[in-house]
Amino acid sequence: MKTIKVSFEDSIAREVVETGKCVGCGTCVLVCPFGCLEYVNEKPSLVKECKVCGICAQACPQFEFPLSEIENFVFSRERKTEENFGIYRRLALAQATDRQILKVCQDGGAVTALLLSALKNGFIDGAIVAKSEQEKPFYPRPTLATTADEILQSAGTKYFYSPNILAIAEAIKQKKSSVAFVGTPCQIRAVRKIQLAGLKKYVAPLKVLIGLACSECFVYEGLMENHIHGKLGVNPKHVRKINIKGKMLVTLDSETVAIPLAEAKQYARKSCHFCEDFSSELADISVGGLGLEGWTFAIMRTEKGEELFAIAEKAGVITTRDASAESNALNLLVKLSKKKQAAGKERT
Repeated sequence: MKTIKVSFEDSIAREVVETGKCVGCGTCVLVCPFGCLEYVNEKPSLVKECKVCGICAQACPQFEFPLSEIENFVFSRERKTEENFGIYRRLALAQATDRQILKVCQDGGAVTALLLSALKNGFIDGAIVAKSEQEKPFYPRPTLATTADEILQSAGTKYFYSPNILAIAEAIKQKKSSVAFVGTPCQIRAVRKIQLAGLKKYVAPLKVLIGLACSECFVYEGLMENHIHGKLGVNPKHVRKINIKGKMLVTLDSETVAIPLAEAKQYARKSCHFCEDFSSELADISVGGLGLEGWTFAIMRTEKGEELFAIAEKAGVITTRDASAESNALNLLVKLSKKKQAAGKERT
């Protein structure tokens, strides 16, 4: 990957922020060596004169993303035409065996189980996750979790954007060396682009990347405050879980309220529609619900991902099934991957 010495204004500001493609991942804020950028309202803001080092452009996942080059970098080859949801080594369905996890998890609790297992046996010394704000239920903030309790507290999908990339700064500050990073496809792409650019300081703490399947994230003010609270009259503090299974399901203490996807989608973040990656195709392990009840669909893509999964399997913290028999989930994975690729290309 060639080094581009271009200013923030002439690269990311013009080509990404002003065109609406900025996903708000915070990568440019993290890697700016001169502290020229701050994260404001889910976007980078130039707070002092740019030094034209070009590092932010090298790292931004929405600016000239070299997919083939990164596939070769991660997998030592490019995907084949028939690999609709990216390169992988193994597919499996996984479910946590710990009841404590199953009480708080999204689907099968596989990610939480993987992280707890890896932390317990020293495979990782922390995990970058999204944890809900206490005062704003389901409003996520990037967190470096270093204890089992902190990992448990981050379980479950939030459906609102958390710029987990920004928590890498805390991992560097705490001198961590084996951190699991859990993030959306755009964030996984950002980490891979940082790695490809050779910006080692920022990725040195990261040992394994767990990517979440993601069609889009929603605007908190619109969906949670205006619709769920305002229109449906549901106090966000009474919401126990939000899930999407053909429609958006909002689980309360004593009932589940369904919101048609067409209604929910009006609150989707516009920048998500530029994304071509549904299943975090560049992660070490990708995970998603894919219409399953009580199980996580796991895609092991790299040797490192297989190792992490095998550790949890061997320890008995997850129970697994062969995914090949789950044709509905597999078909949905292919369908949603193709749909997002086509929609993203159309808008590029």
